[in-house]
Amino acid sequence: MTRRLRETITAIAASATLALLCGGPAEAATAPVSNPRVIAHFDAAEGQTPEDVAVEPDGTADVSLSQANQVVQVSLDGHVTLLGQLPAGGACPLVGSPGTVGIARAHDGAVYVVECSGNANTGIWRLRRGAAPVQIAQLPANGFPNDMALDDTTGDLYVADSVLGVVYKVPTRGGAPSVWASGTALQPTTTLGANGIAVHDGAVWVSNTSQGTIVKIPIRADGSAGPILTAVTGLSGGVDNFTVVGSDDTIIAAQLAADQVVLIKPGQQPQVVLTAADGLSNPTDVAIRDQTLYVTNGSYIHRNDPNLLVAHIDLH
Repeated sequence: MTRRLRETITAIAASATLALLCGGPAEAATAPVSNPRVIAHFDAAEGQTPEDVAVEPDGTADVSLSQANQVVQVSLDGHVTLLGQLPAGGACPLVGSPGTVGIARAHDGAVYVVECSGNANTGIWRLRRGAAPVQIAQLPANGFPNDMALDDTTGDLYVADSVLGVVYKVPTRGGAPSVWASGTALQPTTTLGANGIAVHDGAVWVSNTSQGTIVKIPIRADGSAGPILTAVTGLSGGVDNFTVVGSDDTIIAAQLAADQVVLIKPGQQPQVVLTAADGLSNPTDVAIRDQTLYVTNGSYIHRNDPNLLVAHIDLH
C-alpha cells in the first residue's frame, strides 16, 4: 500500500472510530443475514485486494483485485480463476498506484471493469473469457473513476468519480462517455467524494464517502439526470459500495473503515448485519443474487486477510 493511500484511508478510519465509540459495540451477524463464511482468501503482499464484485448466473463471483490490476472469478466452492490482467503502469490520483476498481456484468456475459491509472489507460475495459481485455472508453486521467453500475435496459454504464465528484455515463454499444450528473452532493469534502454506485428502479444511487451520504438521481425519460435527492445521511465509517434491492429501496452498504456491513430501510437507522467477527476486513463492496450476499474485503488498513465472504440473506 502506498503512503498516500494509507493516509487517505487512515483519515476515514479516524472518523469511523469516533462514530463507533459513540454508537456502542458492534454485533456479529444479525438477521436477516446469517451463516457468514469466507470462501476465498487472497494475498495482500501480491496486491490481491478485492475491491468490487459482480455475480454470474451460476453464483460465481467476478472480483476486481485492485492493486494487482486483475479480475478473477471465484466459484462458491472457492476456486479462483484469472479472467483478465489489466495494465499495471501509472498512478491513480489519491492512491499513487494504478487500480482496477468498479466491475459490472452484462446479460451477454461481458464483464466491464474500471481502470484508474492517471494516464491513457484510465477508463472502462471489457473482458471476455479467452480474449485480451479491450478498452472501450477513456476517462479523464486526473480523476478517480471508482465504482460502476450497468443499466441493462439501455446498455449504459454509470461511473462515480471520487476526485472530480461527477457521474459519467458510458454506452457499452459505442460512443463517447459524458458527464451525466454533477453537483455539491457528489463532491469530496475531505477525502473521497462520489464512490459507490447502483442502478435501481429507474434511478442511479451514489454514495459519498466524505459526506457520509447516499443520494438518488432519477433517470428521466430522455436519459438525462433528474435532481439529486438525498436518500441517506449520517453514514460515517467510510461508506463505500452498496446495493439497492426491493420495492422499498432497501440498501445494503459496506463501511470500509468501520469493518461493517449495514442494512438501511427507508426512514430507519442503519442496522449492522456483519462485522469483523464474521470475517470482514475493510469491506469494499456487496452484491446479492437469490439469497446469497457477497462481500469483498480489501483489507486496505489491516493488510491481514483480503477475502471474499458470502452469507445467507432473507429479505422476504
